[in-house]
Order: sequence, then C-alpha cells, then structure tokens
Amino acid sequence: MAGLAMPQPDGAVLARRAEIVSALQAIVPGEGVIADDTGMRPYETDALTAYRQMPLIVVLPETVEQVAAVLRYCYDNGVKVVPRGAGTSLSGGALPVADGVLMSMMKFNRILDIDFPNRAVTVQPGVTNLGITRAVEHEGFYYAPDPSSQIACSIGGNIAENSGGVHSLKYGLTTNNVLGLEMVLVTGEVIRLGGKHLDAEGYDLLAMMTGSEGLLGVVTEVTVRILQKPETARAALVGFSATEDAGRCVADIIAAGIIPGGLEMMDKLALEAAEDFVHAGYPREAEALLIVELDGPEAEVDYLLARVEEIARANNSGYLRVSTSEEERMVFWAGRKAAFPAVGRISPDYLCMDGTIPRRELPRVLAGMRALSEKHGLRVANVFHAGDGNLHPLILYDANLPGELEAAEAFGADILRLCVEVGGVLTGEHGVGIEKRDLMPEMFSEDDLRQQQRVKCAFDERQLLNPGKVFPVLHRCAELGRMHVHKGQMPFPDIPRF
Repeated sequence: MAGLAMPQPDGAVLARRAEIVSALQAIVPGEGVIADDTGMRPYETDALTAYRQMPLIVVLPETVEQVAAVLRYCYDNGVKVVPRGAGTSLSGGALPVADGVLMSMMKFNRILDIDFPNRAVTVQPGVTNLGITRAVEHEGFYYAPDPSSQIACSIGGNIAENSGGVHSLKYGLTTNNVLGLEMVLVTGEVIRLGGKHLDAEGYDLLAMMTGSEGLLGVVTEVTVRILQKPETARAALVGFSATEDAGRCVADIIAAGIIPGGLEMMDKLALEAAEDFVHAGYPREAEALLIVELDGPEAEVDYLLARVEEIARANNSGYLRVSTSEEERMVFWAGRKAAFPAVGRISPDYLCMDGTIPRRELPRVLAGMRALSEKHGLRVANVFHAGDGNLHPLILYDANLPGELEAAEAFGADILRLCVEVGGVLTGEHGVGIEKRDLMPEMFSEDDLRQQQRVKCAFDERQLLNPGKVFPVLHRCAELGRMHVHKGQMPFPDIPRF
C-alpha cells in the first residue's frame, strides 16, 4: 500500500483464523461469512482505490443481535473490526486490516418507519441516501443532505463521515439532519442516542458519533429529519473568465445575506468534462462556473435571483442563464453531480481531495492550487461546495507511470496544508480515514490529539474498532492516562488523590 503505514498484523490472530471463521459462522449462519479470497476481493478497498488490503474475514450480519454477538466475540478474543457501508468512502475509511473482521452493514437495508407528522424517518444503516427521499417524495418531502454519490452511498456511511452535498450550505450536513441513533458498542452493548424529540439532555453524544468514522461503535438504526419540498426552486449558471472573480462572487453573495439552497463552483477543466459527459448546456468559454440555486416562495426567489445577478455582474461575470423549468434545473445539477465520473473519462486515475476554507480565501487558494499544479506537474480539476468553502480538487494522474501516485499524494498534502494555513480544516465531509491521518498534526497539537484519543479510549479501550485510521500515532489508552512524575514530584501535589 505505497508508503502508508498500517498497524502490524497480530500473528496470534492470524494463526487462529480457522477458529474465528468457525465461531462467526455459528453467529451469522448461511452466507453471512465470507472467507475465500475471491469472495473477499470486492471488500479490499473503498473509493480510495489507491490503497488495498484483504481482510481476515468478511461478515454480513442481518440483525442487531448478530452485530452485538460478533462484536462481543471479537472483543473477548482481541480481534479487530472494520465497519463498512456501501464502500463509497473517499478517504480510505473502510480499508480493511489483515488481522481484522470487515463487517458489512449492507443487509441492514430496510426503512422502518415514516412519520410525516413528526417529519422523521427511521431507517437501517444500509439504506441509500437517495432511498430516503424516494420513500417520502410522494408527500412532498425530501432528505436534505445529498452527496454526489447519493444514489449509492449508505446512510450509515453518511453518519460515519458526516457527509454533506450540494444543498448543505442552507440545510446542513448529516449532523444537522440526524435525530437519533441505535448503535452497538465494541463490547456488544446496544445503546440509543437521541430520537424523534427535538433535543436531549446531557452531553451531545449524537453529534460526537456523527463523523466518528467507525471508531466508536457500529450504527444499526438511524432516525433523520425530513423537510418539505420548497414551493419554488430555480438554478442559475453564472460564468466567469477568471476563477478569482468567481471566488469573490461567492464571498459577496454570502456577505449580502443571501443563503442559496446550493452554491457550487467548477473550473474550466471540470465543467468541460461534465459538459462532454452530460450535455447540461454549460458555457465552454468560461474559466469558472457557479451554479446558484435559490428556493422558497416564488416572489422571494425572483428577488434573490435579481440580487445575485447584480453581484455577479459586479464581479465581471460574462454569462448568466436561469432555469425556466424543473427539468432544466435538474439538468444543471446533473452535470455537477456527474463531475467525478466525468473527470474519470479524461484521466486514468484521480485523487479526490477534501478540505474546507473560509470563503474569503477562495481566490487565494485557487491561485495557490494553480501554482502547486505547476510544481508537481499534474493537472487539477476543481469541483466544490463554494458556498461553505468545502473544496474537492481532483488531482489527475496515471498510476501506471512510475512516481505519479506519489506525486499526486504530495500534491494533495500540499493542498490540505494550504487549507490549514489560510484558517481552514483538513476535511469537510469525506473524513480523515487513512488519507489525511498523517496530516492531522498540521492542524492539531499533540494535546489536541491526545484529548481526541481519550474519547476513543472511553468507547474502545482495546482499540479494536477501525484501527489505523484518523490518528497518526495511536497511543495505548494506558499511556494517555499515565500520570507524569517529574523529579519525584507529582503535578499539583496539593490536590487530594483517591
């Protein structure tokens, strides 16, 4: 796996493989355990396909009781577990470990309850993101977070990575739309967090679980909020001859107090690839394209579109086209949502990065990425959630050419360092996984990382859940709790010790 360091496999666990397979087959009978190389091959990677690792065993539970029993067995026997949803993670979050069980949750694929009066839907974690909207759209409702992979990605994976999408600017990420969870701890205990009620007392463990990347527990049930479809929604394509002008336009729209339902940006390379793929009517002459969607009452939408046009003209926009029908609006978005596969048609391989910056820094960061492209000798296509500063640069390379993967990784690391340098963060919605793990010290101090690891230890003291992810150096829990004694003197000696 290139130069990526993962935990060394436990030889004792590898030696007990046949015993572990037999025990898991007793818990999940029939076809619930996959132990042959051919059957396990589809699970060796997720959407970060540059890295691959065959798991020890794959298990596909169908009930909460089976999940609990598998985790309890693994906990008692010191076997690692990597939870997995649909495998669309772009940060290597579901990469298996050689001495661990990969637990696929895709048989948990039922919608359990639709509650229109409370505007809530309860589903199993293997239900797709788009599946929730499909289940409620006949009553004029929808589920707001809409990642580009929404046709395939599972709601359990959305919880793990705190996924967003093109409409997250106005309606929030997964964490803003989840009401409750049922989850199984590594010990096999089943707990519930939140519910259909608006709020809960005590620590906000629900928010902590959202984005925890499978390090704290395995989600077996999710309750989400659904929204009524807006009365009117119209999208505008706004073209610019310079990406810096487009970046300033984004900042000016938000500064004017306008919060679009979606505010996306594509550079020339990305928009041309998308246009060739989808034929959405994008202006090929533009160096950068904004897709601005306004929703709400018709009079409000008309007024805000006029304001956006004024702001765009003030930022040297040379092209503006507003959708005149629902079909045309969907075509505008189809190009954006197909941008990743479209770019895949013009390059043998690409790395999709994910960093978030303050909106005002968009022009500076876009210029910086151009300079980095020249430095590393690789092209980059920019497609991102401009409204909330969530960047998704696609670094184009050919893995068959010696050194290009390493160059792409170095390019990506420099982009993320640039994001942190301007006051941003390493990830907006793809998670840390293995991709950004070793860059965590760029953003967090040693004390910051230790504190985060203490949370991990509170849920998983033996560090069996999804090991090797997120933390660049994983301390043993005993080390994090160890008291430092200097020259025989404990810190704060006047505090009573029990």
